[in-house]
Amino acid sequence: MKYHTVDICGFQAELPILPLPSGISIAFFNLHGDSAMTEHCAKKIAPLVADCDVILTAESKGLQLAHCVARELNMRYYAVARKSKKLYMQDGIELTYDSSITTGKEQTFYLSKHDTDLIKGKKVAIVDDVVSTGASLKGLELLVEKAGGKVHKKAFVLAEDEAANRTDVIYLASIPIFTD
Repeated sequence: MKYHTVDICGFQAELPILPLPSGISIAFFNLHGDSAMTEHCAKKIAPLVADCDVILTAESKGLQLAHCVARELNMRYYAVARKSKKLYMQDGIELTYDSSITTGKEQTFYLSKHDTDLIKGKKVAIVDDVVSTGASLKGLELLVEKAGGKVHKKAFVLAEDEAANRTDVIYLASIPIFTD
C-alpha cells in the first residue's frame, strides 16, 4: 500500500492512498481511534473558532474532533448533524444535499430539536476532518441556516485538492488528490 505523509502543524500523519469508485485516489484521513492526533488537531483548531457560540460537526469522523474542540473552549454542548434519523430526533429538522466525494450519492442530515435550539440565533463554527468538494459543507451550511443560526467559521484539519484554494475555510494542512 502507498502512503502520503502530511505535516499537521507539527504532527506527522501517514495517510493510506485509497482508490474511489470514480477512478481517483485519496489520502484517507481518519481520526477514529487516534487520540493523540485528535487532541493535537483540536488544540490547533480551538483558538481559530473561539469567537463562535457553538460547534457543529457531521457524523461520524468529525465527532471526536468536535468533542475535543468544544472541551478546549469550555463548551458543554456541541451539535451533531446525524446521517440517520434516531428515535429521539422526531421533532428535529432534516436536510437533503448532494453527494460528497467519498459517498457518491445524495445524503440527508438530521438535527435533533436540542441541537436545533442550540444553533438558533448563534454564531456557528462548522468543524470537521476534511473539506474536499464542499458538498457536505454546503449541506451543513444549509442545515445551520434552516436551524436559524449563522455560519461564522468553517474549520477543518485538512483541505483536499482545490479546497485548499478556498478563502472561506480555515484548515491546518492540505493534501492532494491522486490520479494515475
